[in-house]
Amino acid sequence: MTEFGDFISALGEFGLYQKLLVLLISISLLLNPFQMIGQVFMVLDEPHHCNTSWILAIGPNLTEEEQLNLTLPRDADGAYEQCSMYSPVDWDLDSIVAYGLNATEKCSSGWVYPSAQAPSLLTEFDLVCDRKDLIDISQSIYMLGLLLGSIIFGPLSDRIGRRPVFLICMLIRVLFGVGIAFVPHFYVYMAFRCVVGTAEAGIMIIALVLATEWVGVSHRSKAVLISHCCFAIGQTILAGLSYGIHNWRLLQIAGSAPVFALFFYIWVFPESARWLVIKGRIEEAKKVLQKAASINKRTIPPQLLEQLKPETQPKPGSTLDLFRKKHLRKVTLVMTCTWFADSLVYYGLSLNVSGFGLDVYLTQLAFGGVELPARFSCIFLLQWFGRKKIQAILLLLSGLMCLIIIGIPKDQPMVTTILATTGKFTATASFSTSYVYSAELFPTVIRPVWGCARCRRGWQGS
Repeated sequence: MTEFGDFISALGEFGLYQKLLVLLISISLLLNPFQMIGQVFMVLDEPHHCNTSWILAIGPNLTEEEQLNLTLPRDADGAYEQCSMYSPVDWDLDSIVAYGLNATEKCSSGWVYPSAQAPSLLTEFDLVCDRKDLIDISQSIYMLGLLLGSIIFGPLSDRIGRRPVFLICMLIRVLFGVGIAFVPHFYVYMAFRCVVGTAEAGIMIIALVLATEWVGVSHRSKAVLISHCCFAIGQTILAGLSYGIHNWRLLQIAGSAPVFALFFYIWVFPESARWLVIKGRIEEAKKVLQKAASINKRTIPPQLLEQLKPETQPKPGSTLDLFRKKHLRKVTLVMTCTWFADSLVYYGLSLNVSGFGLDVYLTQLAFGGVELPARFSCIFLLQWFGRKKIQAILLLLSGLMCLIIIGIPKDQPMVTTILATTGKFTATASFSTSYVYSAELFPTVIRPVWGCARCRRGWQGS
């Protein structure tokens, strides 16, 4: 009986057609880092203090320094408190100057940002003091969107096809990504980010599925890792974008709108021939396979094409299938822990890029710079040493770097950044290895289900 892999071998396992497909997938992943990590550059710390303009009604001729001296308490270092103020009183100015104010309260009239040059997400929505937790909540909601996207678009791609789901996700990403730049409230911002996260998950799932369904077995890891290299380039682009554009709304547009340039995908992005065969759409599958063979300058023998028959549609997988068989249960538990550790280190370092003591833009440039060789080196490392050894070594090194960073004094930012960059290298390589490893370990029918579980572990880890 002829298997679908025989048709891939006949048209070329990794010919020009597959390389162009990987290029299309890679381009679509170029701006993914912006949506995942871009918020970090919109909420950089800004010096701030409570708005105490109430005293100007009593003393309209006060200088700024006099106003702050009378209305703001100081911390142990002699600097003005950022999250508290003296309680407003009904006294006249002479009494306030003579007796001073003692009772304090939290900022009740907002904050002032003396050095802010362009509106950032932090300054526009006052994400400081008691509202600072909203920054982390927003990032968690984005990760929740990734989880929801894997649950929704993984099974949907099995039902209506890879191509339409991919195009739908691209449209959602660009519309809501640009829409974020016009939101009036932070809660709307978080909701839009969640929707963008669902689209990003769909894009990443379809990218992985198409790379494994169109490419021959011996070249699949190469195809997946090449597309990941474009993600690494996007990390470097993020550093340049965020350095050049400080207005968060303009930065959001710059990081989202370029996806409109990919409208031509409507005409060139292919459907999975394997999915067409499973769905019994044999004539469409033959046309797609012949087109691929033609671009690869190969010919599929007519007698082989005649043997293309509808495959028995497998029973849809469920989460329980991951635990029914002993071997699959063991693989699931091991890879769950692996993905959790990957996410914990990778996102822990990526989202804390501003906390290592050096210039945040240079640090991001370094992080993006090491991602490219990390992902590219996996192409060869996995071929030479296999998956298991490389995965174990990379995870061990990633954790080791994080443990060492804990013991580095705060007055050694250069050492901390070097260790963090090394950790980012190993965590990135480990992440890419996990993608390849998971795609090879899990049966095809279980793969979308595992994608949901993987995103769940990734969400918890981040």
